Amino acid sequence: MASSDMSHIENARRDYIESLAETMEMYGLSPSMGRVFGIMFFHESPMTLDEMRNLTGMSKTSMSTGVRALSELKLVHKKWQKGVRKDLYEAEHDQFRSFVEFFARLWEKEIELNQKALAKTEKKLIRLMEEDQTPEEEARQAKEDLKKLAEAKRYYAWLRNLVSVFENGDIFQYVPIPDDPDSKS
Repeated sequence: MASSDMSHIENARRDYIESLAETMEMYGLSPSMGRVFGIMFFHESPMTLDEMRNLTGMSKTSMSTGVRALSELKLVHKKWQKGVRKDLYEAEHDQFRSFVEFFARLWEKEIELNQKALAKTEKKLIRLMEEDQTPEEEARQAKEDLKKLAEAKRYYAWLRNLVSVFENGDIFQYVPIPDDPDSKS
């Protein structure tokens, strides 16, 4: 393919790559990581960090940090190729799988973080209620707070079920993947 043909292809891809950059920013990643993902998404074969760096102009450190973040989110996978000594990376092309893994991972972190804090808070509130020297108003407030925590527990139980529905693929029974990418249903 001639060089001018490639520039036409790159120009055609630019809108989608830039939208990926904006999307990544919505999810807490830098726009440059979205661009890296977009470049890798369209690339025909796995790429080295040097190849990505040459296409983006990013520093080697930034590129390495970014690709590590994308790997942790399972948006990029390390690939092995016989005879190649440098690490190779490839974008995950199954966006349904990426979506499920990304959100399941975030929700799991939320559950873990908040359930630990909830348990500590609950223990302290119960202790306050059981102590004889706790003023009546504080004991009443502790009881109300425990009710709020009970609702929070219900939420985390529901969220854990949602994660399970995502991870086991049942979500696609409720929200099927369309056969035709241009269909509206």
